[in-house]
Amino acid sequence: MNIWILNHHALTPEMTGGTRHYDFAKELVKRGHKVTIIASSFHYSKYSEMKEYGCRDYLKEEIDGITFIWIKTPPYFGNGIGRVRNMLAYTNKTLRLLPKLNLKKPNIIIGSSVHLFAVYSAYKLSKQYHTPFIMEVRDIWPQTLIDMGISKLHPFIVLLGWLEKFLYKKADKVITNLPYAYKHIEKFVPSDKVVWISNGVDLENIPYIEKKKSDKFVVSYTGAVGVANNLEILVNAAEKLQNKKDIFFRIVGDGAEKERLKQLVKEKDLKNVSIEEPVAKNQVSQILQSSDILYFNLKDSPIFNFGISSNKLFDYMAAGRVIIFSTSAKNNPIKEADAGYTIEPDDPEKLTQTILEIYNLSQEERDKIGKKIRKYVEEKYSIGVLVDKLEHLLENEVKR
Repeated sequence: MNIWILNHHALTPEMTGGTRHYDFAKELVKRGHKVTIIASSFHYSKYSEMKEYGCRDYLKEEIDGITFIWIKTPPYFGNGIGRVRNMLAYTNKTLRLLPKLNLKKPNIIIGSSVHLFAVYSAYKLSKQYHTPFIMEVRDIWPQTLIDMGISKLHPFIVLLGWLEKFLYKKADKVITNLPYAYKHIEKFVPSDKVVWISNGVDLENIPYIEKKKSDKFVVSYTGAVGVANNLEILVNAAEKLQNKKDIFFRIVGDGAEKERLKQLVKEKDLKNVSIEEPVAKNQVSQILQSSDILYFNLKDSPIFNFGISSNKLFDYMAAGRVIIFSTSAKNNPIKEADAGYTIEPDDPEKLTQTILEIYNLSQEERDKIGKKIRKYVEEKYSIGVLVDKLEHLLENEVKR
């Protein structure tokens, strides 16, 4: 098959963030398929351009057998009108440029949210090339925006609501990475049109390595440092554990809350907390493998009513370390694995107690928990397992 994937925010391992489509594409290429990913290289959380275009509107690049077409889009900061302009520029340029690039006709086209304009581009191209159109839902827009506090009567939300319904109906299949998203999508189309294919982890990138003996007992968090991650809870736990000189906390990542957290650590004069710059996806494993506890936290929010599918969590699981899962999301891979620790979010006292409980385990006991988590992610959330499901779906649609 010749597969096109339109994902505005697709990333490669040299960038910071999730690499779902790179990982899937790499595995599909191994299996003999051709994959082209059409993305913008303006990073959605760094708010910076990752490529140099000069006077060109696009770049074409071969990475690990995958063809990447990078679309130049205007810069923005935050979630205002600049971001909408960036989205529309991606949509406009994909529709205008791709037919002119003399690319081999695709057998199937996938359009992936976050935003629905990218999915609309995939639909329009599928009509032009007479191919099946797969809609992938990674964030449920506009419902996610409504849950974040934007009025459902806002004109932009009304537009997105119309576009969402239109695309669900036009798609040959709807893929979602959220395990309970079907409860929303089946309001518009039959539930048998919806297929759950979770995010996952490339196990080759994060091999299991037993924890080496260290002078420090390390509690780590990697990823976005935003309001939803509520990392002040972790800083508060670190303050309560200052007397334990060998327990050390690492926060590695970037986001809107980072400077405030740095200031908080400074005000509290915490010597047991390090707030660090983000690293590329292909360097994350070194941080995870040097940790004793990996902390996963999300504030309680209706956004997570459809479940979560966090790349970071599956990376944590692959590392084979003890995980503290602190969120009220509808699904819980740590509980499914029957290993690790689940606690309520936003409770620094409980978090402190749980860290101490794990600290007081023997290394053998911690290793046993970590290995169980690793085995579970190998069986359920490895890229190979997920691509088996994706490949089967795509082949069936191409044959119709």
